[in-house]
Amino acid sequence: MVLLYVLFEHASGYALFAVKEVEEISMLLPQVEQCVLNLRKFNSMVGLVAFFPFKSAQAALENINAISEGVVHADLKLFLETNIPQSGKKKATLGVGDAKIGAALQEEFGFSIQTGAVVAEITRGIRLNFHLLVKGLTALAASKAQLGLGHSYSRAKVKFNVNRADNMIIQSIALLDQLDKDINTFSMRVREWYGYHFPELVKIVPDNSLYCRLAQLIGNRKELTDESVESLEEVVMDNAKAQAILDASRSSMGMDISPIDLINIERFSNRVVSLAAYRLELQEYLRSKMSQVAPNLAALIGEVVGARLISHAGSLTNLAKYPASTVQILGAEKALFRALKTRGNTPKYGLIFHSTFIGRAAAKNKGRISRYLANKCTIASRIDCFSELPSSVFGDKLREQVEERLSFYETGDLPRKNVDVMKEAMKEATDVAAEMKRKLDKQERKRKKRERKQALQENGDATFDAGVNGDSETSGGKKKKKRAAKEEEAVQVEETPAAENGEGDAPTKKKKKRKSEVEEPEEAAVVEDVAEDTNTPAKKKKKKRKSEAVEAEPVEEIPEVPVSKKKKKKSVE
Repeated sequence: MVLLYVLFEHASGYALFAVKEVEEISMLLPQVEQCVLNLRKFNSMVGLVAFFPFKSAQAALENINAISEGVVHADLKLFLETNIPQSGKKKATLGVGDAKIGAALQEEFGFSIQTGAVVAEITRGIRLNFHLLVKGLTALAASKAQLGLGHSYSRAKVKFNVNRADNMIIQSIALLDQLDKDINTFSMRVREWYGYHFPELVKIVPDNSLYCRLAQLIGNRKELTDESVESLEEVVMDNAKAQAILDASRSSMGMDISPIDLINIERFSNRVVSLAAYRLELQEYLRSKMSQVAPNLAALIGEVVGARLISHAGSLTNLAKYPASTVQILGAEKALFRALKTRGNTPKYGLIFHSTFIGRAAAKNKGRISRYLANKCTIASRIDCFSELPSSVFGDKLREQVEERLSFYETGDLPRKNVDVMKEAMKEATDVAAEMKRKLDKQERKRKKRERKQALQENGDATFDAGVNGDSETSGGKKKKKRAAKEEEAVQVEETPAAENGEGDAPTKKKKKRKSEVEEPEEAAVVEDVAEDTNTPAKKKKKKRKSEAVEAEPVEEIPEVPVSKKKKKKSVE
């Protein structure tokens, strides 16, 4: 009876192998390592029991995601239940390469799991000779399956990365620090370069960005006049400084400079000024991202320091997992290990030293306030990490607590209790969340209303086109019906016997004769007009009026056929 089964997960499917002579293999591990390279010897130790191929690439991706997360997939469960015997005196042992999935299998099935050197060597041999152990599987097909699954798995991991918003903050703060160093270096180069021509400007304007803007504006100091004071004042925002620059330019000890050198200095100053402007835009972008990702941490300790903490931890999730003692010395690892090595004093603060609270505290209270601030930073990062709707309510309350603790260290005023502050924060957060939810619902309703309106407009255009076609058809049908009804009435009138001289028929006949006499000359005039083929507008109007007068009395109208007959009779007479 086989006592050890080895589960092997491949890109093409699951495979279950039976290991023979387990005790000898465990005793002779070096010989097993050598036998892995020899297929004949390896076949004598390991045999294929079953192979379950994946139905599609999507199924393979689902299974590999489940294995990486330590979850037993339904396909794997069915495969093991079918092929591993559950009955017997000695239960079989399953060897797996990953201890995480092994623990999940042990919890699911109850049989013992083995992960060790023996299983690792057998798995290595199976991986090396897998395409030879499974019938119908070639080395090319196995490599293609591995390549396709690897691309799909990596793409899914990048797409569904929970830290994708944190990565923007990490890259932004890294670029911000790099820009600070570069702008400082370039500004010093501009100072040194332009200082040969105007050395007094450094003492008047110590700021780097202002110095570069002035170097770009002034150019040749000998060209400065009293009219240049206004432009200088726009840059330095101080009339006294602008006048001092003008006076210093007139009595400067600097050397003369050629126009080509001055052009290069101005171009370089322009680059430094543009970098400084881009740094301000980048800082605004970082502020907006922090308000979206970690608003409470930004409200408590500031956007830049909070972004540095997230960057140093790797992500907001990792920062939320850290205890307060780790957050306190985050960024001071070298000093911590040096203190442990030399048995000296450990550091009291790391990156949180850049916050304003520690700088405002007295020297004896810096350690205490840093410990308190680290505690509040941990709470804020956990709220930001696990809250659904981002809001800075808790961050503002935590900042108030730090301010009260700082004043307590200085004046002795007792701060509020944490329970009371958190109750107030919970109440405000509930109100803010309700307001945000109401706004989101309103936006969603507007979006749906806009989409519904667009759909109705599209359907209305289609129905309007169809209705126009249908109306034209129905109007044509109605006209035809009216004409047919008129013809039938005229035929009925003609069919009445002329010999009948009843009291009721005499007046109707007289009326019809009079109307026919009135209509005959009108129709004759129309015929004559058509024959003459005149296109004058007056005659056209007469035609229209006559046709309208004829159509206004549809019941008493006589069709064209009998009129023509009467005309023929008159002509014969």
